[in-house]
This record gives sequence, structure tokens and C-alpha cells, in this order.
Amino acid sequence: MTSRPPEEHLDSRESGELPRDPADMWRYAPPLDGYDELFDPSGAPRPAWEKPAEMLARLGHVELRRRWEQARQLLHEHGVSYDAYGDPNGVSRPWNLSPIPVILGSAEWASVSKGLAQRARLLAAILADLYGPQRLLSDGDLPPEIVFAHSAFLRPCVGVRPPGDNYLPLYAADLGRQPDGSMVVLADRTRAPSGAGYALENRIVLSRSLPDVFRESGVERLALYFRAMRDALRDLAPHNRDNPRIALLTPGPYNATYFEQAFLAQYLGISLVQGADLTVRDRSVYLKTLGGLQVVDVILRRVRDDFCDPLELGPESTLGVPGLVDAVRAGNVALANPLGSGLLQTPAVMPYLPALCRKLLGEDLRLPSVPTFWCGDRASLAYVEDHLAELVVRSAFPVGSGERIVAGKLPARALEELRDRIHADPRMFVAQRPFALSTAPTLGGGGADLAPAPLWMRAYLVTRGDSYEVMPGALSRVGAADERLALSLRMGGESKDTWVLAGGPVSTFSLLKPATAPVALSRGGADIPSRVADNLFWLGRYAERAEGTGRLARAIGTRLSEQRLSSETDGGLDALFRAVRAETGVPTIPPGNGAKAADRNRTSLVGAGERALASIIFDVEPPDTLRGVVASAYRVARTLRDRISGDMWRALVQLNQDVHERPAAPGPRALGEILSLVNQILLALAAFSGLGIDSMSRGLGWRFLDAGRRLERAMHIVTLLRLTLASAGASEAPILEAILEVADSSMTYRRRYLASLQAAPVVDLLLADETNPRSVLYQIRALGEHLDALPREAGSPRSPQHLLLFEATASIQLADVNTICTADDNGERPRLQALLARLSVLFPEISNSLSGAYLNHASNLPLREEDV
Repeated sequence: MTSRPPEEHLDSRESGELPRDPADMWRYAPPLDGYDELFDPSGAPRPAWEKPAEMLARLGHVELRRRWEQARQLLHEHGVSYDAYGDPNGVSRPWNLSPIPVILGSAEWASVSKGLAQRARLLAAILADLYGPQRLLSDGDLPPEIVFAHSAFLRPCVGVRPPGDNYLPLYAADLGRQPDGSMVVLADRTRAPSGAGYALENRIVLSRSLPDVFRESGVERLALYFRAMRDALRDLAPHNRDNPRIALLTPGPYNATYFEQAFLAQYLGISLVQGADLTVRDRSVYLKTLGGLQVVDVILRRVRDDFCDPLELGPESTLGVPGLVDAVRAGNVALANPLGSGLLQTPAVMPYLPALCRKLLGEDLRLPSVPTFWCGDRASLAYVEDHLAELVVRSAFPVGSGERIVAGKLPARALEELRDRIHADPRMFVAQRPFALSTAPTLGGGGADLAPAPLWMRAYLVTRGDSYEVMPGALSRVGAADERLALSLRMGGESKDTWVLAGGPVSTFSLLKPATAPVALSRGGADIPSRVADNLFWLGRYAERAEGTGRLARAIGTRLSEQRLSSETDGGLDALFRAVRAETGVPTIPPGNGAKAADRNRTSLVGAGERALASIIFDVEPPDTLRGVVASAYRVARTLRDRISGDMWRALVQLNQDVHERPAAPGPRALGEILSLVNQILLALAAFSGLGIDSMSRGLGWRFLDAGRRLERAMHIVTLLRLTLASAGASEAPILEAILEVADSSMTYRRRYLASLQAAPVVDLLLADETNPRSVLYQIRALGEHLDALPREAGSPRSPQHLLLFEATASIQLADVNTICTADDNGERPRLQALLARLSVLFPEISNSLSGAYLNHASNLPLREEDV
């Protein structure tokens, strides 16, 4: 199989037929002036690619594109995203995965791995010196300006020795291949290397999309790396090393890589926490949970070094934990990576690494860096000034990815301005020599041809004894053709799974590994942070609120559809519009006043009702429309990715997608589409609620989720009754029928009461019947059970929430339903109005009281006895 120019191929791809010759698959013309990952200069597949290329070619473009679409749908269902700040297209972007992997041979990767492991040992030794005796500075091996001018050098951490003197437990390197095929390091990631979770997600999705190709190619599995990572974190623990409490410290759901952080925490079986979830007491770090404070042994951090402790580091950030540095100094908690490790992410260190490797390790540097010149060095500055138009210039101490300036693309005036900036403060700049990155095939656009795209990859390492375990794979990324120059890569592009072929039989093993000592059995559920409980509580409320609004919308849509076929105006429709206006805040226009209307007026009013119904469902504002509530539920669920099951998440993803499918214009067809969509939404909500019941253990997390649902359902029923039955009409049957439909209690009512519809039985069924799971009193009983299970101090009196529930229960049970449903001479039901008005006040008070007692994230929680 060889590569051929696109014009030499037949048109079998356009016709949708499979290729007669597998070579027809590769309508692929890599550039002639660089290294291509798939084909060698003769046009033959490289050895590692021979079998995968043959199998992929036999799939053909049509099948490969179909599987690509399946993979994209799977990524969408998983909610995989990279939230890039400053993206003009929005904050959250879906993860774009190529269906064609990067494939490397075992021998080549073994050589690269040795170079990576050596480089990690070297960087760890440099960190140990810079935060210890600093001999490299005193001996002149490393310029002090590179260290002391860098904001990532944390002076409070000098002299602080991490557990086991492990200064770099985790390391990642960005790699690029030069035209001669050799690998170089583009950047070192020593602070908090991100992306390993994305690499794992890529592998999960692509191995499902191409199962035969993956299996027959003999690809190394990634689980060994993640097991080594979990073991390394456990070994860092200063206490309780057989079963330490490990937490992943995240900046929060608005961080660019939050999905990966949540996914990684879930995969490793560790807690995902934010800075507000932790507190320091007596120089130890504790997790604030509903059951009290629990000691934390190891923190896998994704927060910037200087943001980790506002007391001793960066006071402008609230992402960290006050007192964390002192807890680290006392040796009571381990961090991966240790504070201050981000110092070596500066490219200014790169020119000094070969000499430092010989001095500290007694070895030559195996894996070179991209040629780099620190302008603080006189000789390097002179070279940069003479060759500026040939170089890429960047900050020596970048924040984030840092700005990269391709000097050769600047106009003459801008080039001179850059030269002046460098000359004014040379120590703040580095220059690097660009080169053409290798290319890899990518399937993009709508055509049949494959296109070459520049490639770089990020490799991951974790400490293992005196050396490092290298992930047998990487997070690879390809960009556009104009990004071939290394060091000028833009964020975004397309991600690729990286397959490293096994040199022999593929290892099979499980991430779960027996502990060295018996682990204490646990069935408790009180170890959730109060922030998580708060999010679960509101997730339950939003899900139930969406269901209530959806049921109202369906009842309205059904009656609007019936009105198109009848000259009668449904009196229940007016009442439903009043209720939905109160629920959503949408200024609806009721379609009638209960009287007959002329055909022309009826058509006009029904059209207005349909437009109002569309607004109730699809409008972005106000925030309590169905779309707004579903968006709120989705946003909260994103923060709970490590707490809810994959099926629950997929139900919410589908739900969020459904509410964006607005019909083009009102009319009979659009109304039918809306009703079909509302039914689909209600089914998704039912699936979500059912999964919550069946898949969550009956711990405190489930209790807060269900308490939110119960509270919201009670408030919904009270609002529905208050706005529909406060006054008695001449004919209440349509209103009562609508109420029972919205409350999903029509069958129960008809089974019990064969006579005509009456207000008193309906109110009794929905307000005071403890056996009806839709009644207000049923919700109160369920809330009481949840409150009884919440932790509180022994011997403490009934909580304020209990007292409010007692009042609500008594108000309902002491009311005579027949009496309160009797109308006065003005057709009003004042006693029913008063009862419902009081309940409308009590339930928000219960919610506020519950939040104040358990969900305010306060740190004045008791220590658990076993943690003292």
C-alpha cells in the first residue's frame, strides 16, 4: 500500500461503495519536506502502521465516517469538553476526536520513554536543589535571575521537604517530531500536568469505535499507568498509607479542564473537592462533610501553585485553602505536585538542561529540548538579535500557555518594536528555533480525502520507586496546515488517541488491586462535602421543577390542539396559563375567557396561545422557562460528574439537547412537534428520576437529591391548587380535569370516585392523601424521613426544619377538606386560599433553614472522633 496524489484515485468513495483496492482509502498526500507518521518517503506505510492501515483501508471512508459520527455522539453523551477561556465561539467546546489514531512502535516508544524518565529524574533533582541547598545557583550552573525573577518560585516553600523527598511525583512533556524523525521536547509540564483523563477518554471512545482494529493491532493498555498513579498517590501519604484519604483539588466547574478532573477523580476513586470544601485545623487539612471534618492525607492539585494558599502565597485568589502551606510544612499532608514545582515550566531552563544532566545524574541528556535561547545570557541575546526573523519569541516566565510571536511573520516596524522590547529587558524573553512538525492523517470536512495535519503529543509520567512509569500512549493533537511551525500552535484543533504497539502479548490487568492490609469496611454516606450536598439538593429541585413545567406545558398543548377542532374554549386552559405564568414568569396570553368565540377570533387566540407555549418551553429568559430550568440542572450536574452515574448524566445530556429543538413557526404541525418533544422531555426526566432512585446508594447524597425533589414537588402542587381553585367557577370540571392531569393523578381519582369531578376530592387527593406519591402531605412525610437521617449533635432538640414541617403537617391535617372547598357568596374559597398561602410561605422557609443548617459550607464543623 502506498500513498498517491488524490487525482490518481477512482471515485468509489463518492458513490458510497467500499474500495476495491484498500489503497484507495488513502487519498492522502503528505508534504514532501517533512516527516509523516503514516507513510515513509517511498510512500509505503511505516512498520507500526502496516496492519492498522490495512484494516482501516478495508473499512473505507463511508464506514469510517459513520463510526466517527458514533464516536462524536458518544463524546457528546459523556459531556466531554474543553472550556477554553477567550474562545470567541463561547466558553464550552465539545471535544473533537479524530477517528484515525497516532500509532507508534514499541521499540521507538521504549527509547522515548527512557529519555522522558531521565528528564523527569533530572527536573526532580533540580527542584530538590532549588528548594534546598541551592548549590546550582551558588556554583553558577543556573543563573539566579531565572529562579528569583519567576513568580512560580515560592519562597515560603524553601526548605520544605515533601514526603519521601519526592519533588516531582507527576510529570508531562509536550513532544514534537523533527523532519529527521527524532523527537524533541517542546515544553515541560511540572506544575499540575493536565490531560491524562482526556487521553483515557480518547482511548475508551476510539477502542469502542474501532474494536477490531484496536484488538488486532496489539495496542498497549493505559490502565497500568493509572494504577501506578493511584499507587504513587497512596505512597505519598504521611499517615494511613494502606487506605489514605485522597482528594483532587479543582479550581471548579469553570476551569478549562474541569471535565477531565471530574473524570479522573471518578476513575481513580478519589474525592473531587474545591478549596472551600477544605479547612486547616492544627496544621492538618480536613474535608468538610455533613458528618464532620475528615482528615485529608494526599491532595492531587489542579490549582496553580500561587493560588493554593491565600495566607502565604496569592491573597488575590480564593481557589486555595488558607493554611495549606503550613500543613505541608508540618508534614501532615502531601501534595502532588508539591507547591513550587511550576518553577521549571519556564523555557528559560531548557538551554541549561544538558549540562545539569551531566552534573546531577552523570549522564548525557537523552531527549533534547527544542533549540532555546534565554536572552538574559549575553551570547544568546547576540544570537537572537542577529537571527530574530528566524525565531519564535515568547515570555521567559509565561502565565498559562503564554503568547508566542512568530517574528518572521511580523511587518518591519513590528519586528523592530519587538527587538526594542527584548533589548530593554532581555531576561524576560526566550527565543526558540521553529521547525516543521511531523504530519498525521486526519478525516475532516465532507470530502473523501484524508488530509495531513501537524502533530504534537503530550506524554505522561508518574513516579515509581527511583524512576518513573511512562504512560504507553499520549494525548495527541493535530492542527491546521498553517500550524506546522512548532511553538506557534493555537488551542483547539483535533485530538487523537495514541496507540503504542506491544512488543509481545498485551498485558491484561485491573485497576483494582488488593490492599496490603485489610481495609475497614464502610457503609457510611456522611462523607460528602456540604457543597456536593447543596448541588445534589438543587439538582433534585431543578429536575422536579422541569417536570412540573413540562406537565403544565403538555396539558396546555393538548387543550390548544383540541381547540383547533372545536368552537368551545376550554375553561381549564385559562387556569393552566395562570399557573404556568407563576411557575415560569413568562407573560403568557390566555387564549380565551371560557366563552364561545368566532372562528376568526378563536384561530387568532389559539395562535397566541401556541406562541406563548413555545416561549414557556424554549425561551432563554426568564430563567424559569423549561429550557432555562433544564440548563440550570445541566450546569449543576456538571459539578457532580464524579457523583452521578453515567446513565443519569446521559439522560441529562439528552434532555439539554431536546429543549433546543424549537419548531420554526406556530401552527398545527409545530404544535404537534412541541407535544411530541414535551413527551420526550418528560420521559427523559422520568428516566433521570428513576436512575436516581435505582443507582444511588441511600446515603446522604441521595437524601439531599430526593429532598430537593420532594420540596419542589410540594411547592408545585401548592402553586397549582392556589392559582386554579382559589375561586369556584360555574363549571369546574375542565379545571379539575386539567389539575389531575398535571399532577399525574387522573387514574387514581377515577378509580376512587366514579361520580363527576368535584373540588373537595381533588384537593384531598393532592393535598392530604398520604398514600398518593404526588400529594403535598406525602412529600412532607418523605422530607421528615430525610431530616431524621441527617447528622446532628446527640441530645439536640428538634431542628427548625422539623418544626416547620410539623406546622405544615398540622395545617393540612387539621383542615376539613369539605369546609375549605366550600365557596362563599362571592364564589371565593377564603379558607383554602389561606391554607395554600401559608404553605407557600412554609416550604421556602424549610428550604432556607435546611440550607443554613447544612449547605452553607461553613467550617465550624466538629472533628470526627477517629480523625483526632
